[in-house]
Amino acid sequence: MTLVGIVLGSTSDEKYVTETQEILDSLGINYETTVLSAHRKPKQTAEYAESAEQRGLEILIGLAGAAAALPGTLAALTSLPVIGVPLPSSDLKGVDSLYSIVQMPPGVPVAAVGIGSMGARNAAYLAASILSIKHESIRTRYKKFRQNQSSN
Repeated sequence: MTLVGIVLGSTSDEKYVTETQEILDSLGINYETTVLSAHRKPKQTAEYAESAEQRGLEILIGLAGAAAALPGTLAALTSLPVIGVPLPSSDLKGVDSLYSIVQMPPGVPVAAVGIGSMGARNAAYLAASILSIKHESIRTRYKKFRQNQSSN
C-alpha cells in the first residue's frame, strides 16, 4: 500500500528526492513520486492533493525551492499531514524557501524540515515517525533504525 506522496516542483530537484526515497525504501515504506508545480501546473497540483486521501496516501512530502509554494498549496487542498522540504534553488540558498514553508497561516500547517539534503532525509524520517503511530511494522523498523543510529 502506498502511504507517502512525494511531490517535487521540478525535475531539477531529483537529486534531493532521491535521498528521501532511499530512506523510505530502507524503512519499507511505499511511496509515489510526482513532479507538479503550484505555479506551472496548478490544476494538476489541486487534483493530486484533493485525491490523495481517497487514493490511500497518509502523508505528503513537498520539495520546493525559491517561492516554495508547493507544500503550502498541498496543505491548502488536503487535511493530510504535509512535510515541506525547502530547497536551495535561488541566490538566497534556500532561506527564502524555508520562510515560505514555515510561515503558513494558522489552520493550514506545513511541517518544515531543514534546507536541502538534510531536510530531504529528515522528511523521510519524520514521515516514518508519523506513520509509526498507526502502522506497527513501520514503528518496529523505525525504532530499530533509531536504536542502531544511537549505538554508532
